[in-house]
Formats: sequence, structure tokens, C-alpha cells
Amino acid sequence: MYYIHADLDAFYASVEQLDHPEYRGKPVIVGGLPGDRRSVVSTASYEARKYGVHSAMPIARAWELCPKGIYLRGNMKRYREKSAEVMAIFSDFSPEVRQISIDEAFLDITGTAGLFGPPGETAKKIKEAVRGRTGLTVSLGLASNKYVAKIASGMSKPDGTFMIAPGEEEPFMRSLPVSKIWGAGKKTQEQFKQYGFKTGEDIYRLPQESLSSIFGKAFGLFLYRAVRGEAAQSFDERRGHSMSAEQTFPYDLYDEFAIETALFDICQTLMFRLLDCNWQSRTIFIKIRYDDFSTQSAQESLPRPVSTMNELFERLAALFRKKYQPGRGIRLIGAGLMNLETENSGRQAELFDSGNEKERNLEKYILEINKKFPGAALKKGRSWLADK
Repeated sequence: MYYIHADLDAFYASVEQLDHPEYRGKPVIVGGLPGDRRSVVSTASYEARKYGVHSAMPIARAWELCPKGIYLRGNMKRYREKSAEVMAIFSDFSPEVRQISIDEAFLDITGTAGLFGPPGETAKKIKEAVRGRTGLTVSLGLASNKYVAKIASGMSKPDGTFMIAPGEEEPFMRSLPVSKIWGAGKKTQEQFKQYGFKTGEDIYRLPQESLSSIFGKAFGLFLYRAVRGEAAQSFDERRGHSMSAEQTFPYDLYDEFAIETALFDICQTLMFRLLDCNWQSRTIFIKIRYDDFSTQSAQESLPRPVSTMNELFERLAALFRKKYQPGRGIRLIGAGLMNLETENSGRQAELFDSGNEKERNLEKYILEINKKFPGAALKKGRSWLADK
């Protein structure tokens, strides 16, 4: 197995510089205008990062560091268009592309050497195609599993390629600074400091039982596997039990219709992935991150598996309304499905008891069109749902 993790460089800012030549070579900060008190930086160009500006920083602080920067609220429609162009290119190089955010994807390039050459040559061709056809740059990480590939893609940004040869996953992870361990957030980093962990080697020396006693059973096991260069379940969806998608907004959203429209797009992504893999699920969950970066989540188990995208949206929208605190700005909305199971004939009748078979067949047709013509980006519109 060989995977590529592709990460578009400073994506929102790069699109703005592409569309506005006068911005090129200048510090561009996407997320809000200096007067937007609650806004935070969504993406900063590499020119802006030289001033210390970074994602998730309050716009007010970014303005203090870089008062001569170009501040923009962003254009999600345009960013989605450019994202679709890039994902279509990825599909030219791999039969299996898993998009995990607007600017990231995994490509399974196992068995493609006869078409595109060895992994390093394939990576070079992908980068050339992205730059030549979209004007954007992408950083690539190559490894035998998705987790290590994800970390590798951040090792030589921007516009870099970093490859971990088979058998080198463990030495790579053991030498890695703990700050680079994907999945270890702010609180975990504080624990690393508390226990004197500086590199993966420090974690590697501890048995799984000790890690579980410090970090909890689940995360202790995660760290035990991570520093050994093993595949993380969160990226290995076919062996895992859940799938999710989320969208971070370039500025805080307060309008519930706009928020739910974003949720509708997420439902579309989830349902097409569910259909593509022949999975089903009866457990949904929602994730809401507010303007102060506090995060809430909720889940619900349904009496039968979700059968259509519209059903998924209606269920998630109801869960969102139940959980959302009106009047608070939202930075991120996410959703997912848990306890995934492979579809089987014993449950097909249950799946369509509600009379949704025609609608589900339409969604399968849209999926097949998009797989055959990746650039089509065919979707249902929310206005269609409103007429139902």
C-alpha cells in the first residue's frame, strides 16, 4: 500500500493571490476585516506568516502584527470551485481519492507505478499538473499509511514533497518532535511538557499501559501506535467505524440559513462517500465550534439506517437546532456517521420502508456521473429540498 496526502498551500490566500495579481508577494490574511472584532484568521499567506500571523489568530492580533496586510473576508464559492478542479486532477492519478477537507485529500497510488512511475515520480507529475492547470501549489507526503503520509506532507511546506520509504515509518515517528504528532492537541501538548516528552522516542519508551494511565485508554493506544508508524484508525475509514466532514468558515457565521446550507453541503459529501463504499449507518453526530473556539457536539441513534441525503440533512439540522446557542457566531460546523456497517440484503427492505428508493437511486446516479466526469461536480441544491 502507498498513499499520498495532498495539502494545498495556504489555500484561501493562494486563490486570492491567483485571482488578484496585485496581491502576489504581499501578506494576505483571509478571515475578516480589521474592524471585525470577533473574526479570526482562516488562512494567512506565507508572506503574512513571516510577521507571525497564523490560522485561528484573532484578526485584531493579526492587525497588530501586520498592519500593512491585505485583509479579506473570503469567497467560499470560489474556493470550492478551485478545490473541485484540484480534486479532479487527483482523480486522474488514483482510482481512490478521499477528500477530507476543502484543501486536503488522500490518494491511494498502490499499483499505479505502471502508469505514472514510482511514487516519487507520481508525486512530481501530480504537482506539475496542479500548478499547470490551476495555478496553485500543493505539498505532498508519501507513506505506506495515511497517518504517516499526513504528517509527512507538512514537513516541507510550501510546495514540497516528503516521502517516507516503507520500513522507515517507525524511525521517522520516533525522531519527530511531539509538536508534530497529528492528533495531539493543545491540552495533550501541555501533558507532553509536564512529563518531559520532547520527541516520539520519549513516548515510544513507555508501555501501552503507562500511556493509557496518563492519556486515557483510547488516546494512550493511539499514541502507542502512532510513534510506531502504524496506521491510525481515524484515517483508515474502511477499517474504522465512522466518517465525518467539516467546514471552517473564513469569518464567523450568525445566519442560521447560511449555517444550515453549509451543513447541507457536508451531508452531500457524507452521503456520496456512504454510497460509494456501500456502507450504512443509523448513528449521526454534529459538531459546532463557536467564535471563542469552544466546541460542542451531540449524537443521535436512529430507528433505522439513513437512506438518503435529504433524510440525513433533516436529521442533522434538527440535531443542530437542538444544540445550537442562538446569537453565537460559528467558526466551524461538522457532522458525521458512526457505527458504519456494510450494506446487506437483510437490511435493504428496512432501508427503503420510507419510500425513499427513487431518491436514493437518483443520488447513486449523481455519484456515478461525478466519478465518470470528475470535473462535473454535480450536486443537489438546497432549493430542491425546500420544494419537497
